[in-house]
Amino acid sequence: MKRMLLIGVAAMLWLSCRTNVPAQNSHTANDLESMQLAINNEVNTYRATRHLKPLRLMPQITDEATTHSLNMAMGKVRFGHGGFDKRVARLMKTISNANASAENVAYGQLSAKEVVKEWIKSPGHRTNIEGNYNLTGVGIARARNGNLYFTQIFINQRGG
Repeated sequence: MKRMLLIGVAAMLWLSCRTNVPAQNSHTANDLESMQLAINNEVNTYRATRHLKPLRLMPQITDEATTHSLNMAMGKVRFGHGGFDKRVARLMKTISNANASAENVAYGQLSAKEVVKEWIKSPGHRTNIEGNYNLTGVGIARARNGNLYFTQIFINQRGG
């Protein structure tokens, strides 16, 4: 069973206009990796307040999420969930007993705490964060204009 959540235009515009974090000329791979971990920690902290189990980061899910964020940042694909079915199909083939998926995306000059806060404010994004998932991957890429593109993919693995 797959679930795909399309972001509303208003939510996309609102997230894209956020500029609380100053633009930086570069983010090193270590900075982005730290931010990926911070996003997962923020999501898991929120899930704990709802008595939900934490999501475990999985490298192959992070790879898919990162590729999508890079493609959006480079303008290869439009901001959104285009290609979600293909991303999930690849993951479902390699993750045994995977039976559900969802995705959150955002962009702007946001910190890890801010992007998760904005996702939690959005009913659809919050539904994904609170969903019956146990695996995740977070991908972040920076566009030339300094905006960061965020993708978080959620997977449920039965028995996982």
